[in-house]
Amino acid sequence: MARKKNRGRDLHGLLVLDKPLGISSNQALQQVKKLFNAKKAGHTGTLDPLATGVLVICFGKATKTAQHVTDASKTYLVTAKLGESTDTGDKEGEVVERVIVTAAHVRRLDAVIQQYVGKIKQTPPMFSALKQKGVPLYKLARAGVNVPREAREVTIYAARLESANTQQFKLMVHCSKGTYIRTLVEDVGQDLGCGAHVVDLRRAKVGIFGQDTPVYTLDELKRIAATGTAQLDRTLLPIEKAFGHYPQVELKNGLILLAERGVALKLATSQNGEYVRVVDSDRVFRGLGHLDDSGHLHFQRFYNH
Repeated sequence: MARKKNRGRDLHGLLVLDKPLGISSNQALQQVKKLFNAKKAGHTGTLDPLATGVLVICFGKATKTAQHVTDASKTYLVTAKLGESTDTGDKEGEVVERVIVTAAHVRRLDAVIQQYVGKIKQTPPMFSALKQKGVPLYKLARAGVNVPREAREVTIYAARLESANTQQFKLMVHCSKGTYIRTLVEDVGQDLGCGAHVVDLRRAKVGIFGQDTPVYTLDELKRIAATGTAQLDRTLLPIEKAFGHYPQVELKNGLILLAERGVALKLATSQNGEYVRVVDSDRVFRGLGHLDDSGHLHFQRFYNH
């Protein structure tokens, strides 16, 4: 009888990876999965090969939390070239227009950027992972096909101009999920009248990840793996970290038991319509809840920790 193939280890937790330049998010995921010899793993939010930075990897039961991590706000550091527009919105595309950049353009730059702070409408670019009838838009774009895309509402919470000259500018952007930084840069360049495209993009934070958590490069993980599996497993964060950006609600154990049995608890809180982290009197995480519009708490799923 043929020996059953080893499908990997049962691991449950989160890893914050510093995705390197030049590989896709899925390629990074596969390398990490192989390194950990994990049975099940997934990532939370695609980064283009051009982009680097925070990519949260979910193992085992933590894959059920992926959407909650994806829904968290993001912080990006972007460098953009002024005076050139490309067909992809970044340096990997073909230049379609060149304009001489003057000091007047640079003086107007911050004022133009600040016009995008708040809720805005963005049309997703053709060079994106969104799908049209099951086909990624970037594949259609490479085939020369352009399809209509519906504008979506996103939020720019903050945009800080770090530096600028007639060649390029550097920008910090704190934004909601679904925001396309390439589109933002293109729109800013168009408003300036000189065009712009992304030359470097780094995701610095996803919710609490990258700020209050350690971040590992692939090379660091390989060095840790060489010292043993136990050391490698210590890089994983507990599943409840996926909910770190949600408000916390403290309940007594008896109320938590009722919530776990499906009883909707009426809470005096202003967090109606939101997810919350439920902790007990000892501040130990007990599960994820959702507050409906009337302030009733519903346990949607219980997560072991």
